[in-house]
Amino acid sequence: MSSKKLELEIVALSHSVTQSHSYAVVLGEVNGVRKLPIVIGAFEAQAIAVALENMQPTRPLTHDLLKNMMTAFQIQLLEILIHRIHEGIFYAKLICQTPTETIEIDSRTSDALAIAVRFDAPIFTFESILDSAGLQMDENAPKIAEPEADKKAKAKISGKDDLSAMSISELQQMLEEVLDKEDYIKAAQIRDEINSRK
Repeated sequence: MSSKKLELEIVALSHSVTQSHSYAVVLGEVNGVRKLPIVIGAFEAQAIAVALENMQPTRPLTHDLLKNMMTAFQIQLLEILIHRIHEGIFYAKLICQTPTETIEIDSRTSDALAIAVRFDAPIFTFESILDSAGLQMDENAPKIAEPEADKKAKAKISGKDDLSAMSISELQQMLEEVLDKEDYIKAAQIRDEINSRK
């Protein structure tokens, strides 16, 4: 088992195809082709989306509060380490620096990722975890065509097919409504649809 540390970056955030009401965050190997998909809850997916999209909620979300507290008490987040996988569950730690010591704090991987994007902290895992749970994605491999039924099911899950039929003004109105409801994942989808038409 290799214990070499490898850096990862968030490359995608989407609905999980395998579990309803869940999302998947896909981590990609920096300077590599392997991907590590991790199933996370809707709340954590929203928290990650808010930070990735630089959205400003009217009140701090839980992960924003945690970042504010860490900053107030002079705790720096050095990195996130996904250090173990057991029975399909990933285990992570926050590696933090206080004015006097370096400490490791146990965390759910989804929470660790939501905090990492707020601090712009690097994400690492061990090569052995990528070997066992990662997917090899060859950039030059031909893309496998999806059956039409799968495309329609995915469009329905993401809500993209109904967005494409709406006008810009309808989209902007919907964007305001979902932001009021703090549905930041839907807001990101609507914003992407608006931007794709500009």
